[in-house]
Amino acid sequence: WADTTSPSGRMVMTVFGGIAEFERTLIISRTNDGRIAAKARGVAFGRPKKMRPDQQQLARELVRDGKSISTVARTFDVHPATIYRIIEP
Repeated sequence: WADTTSPSGRMVMTVFGGIAEFERTLIISRTNDGRIAAKARGVAFGRPKKMRPDQQQLARELVRDGKSISTVARTFDVHPATIYRIIEP
């Protein structure tokens, strides 16, 4: 619908490109404003934690008491890497 081989067609495409860039800037601005407002309301962002703080503390205690990482991981149904991340700050 736009003949990009003619000067007027190229101008139309340039104008559309400018409008698209402007709209993208507006979208980014609204998104950032929304994120700031959501954080102010206490909305949590990101992936949910696999273990609650009380479970993390219990896992630390179990490892400290001599339980293996694998055993503790199976107890909480998580990957052993999760337990390592919890016990090694």
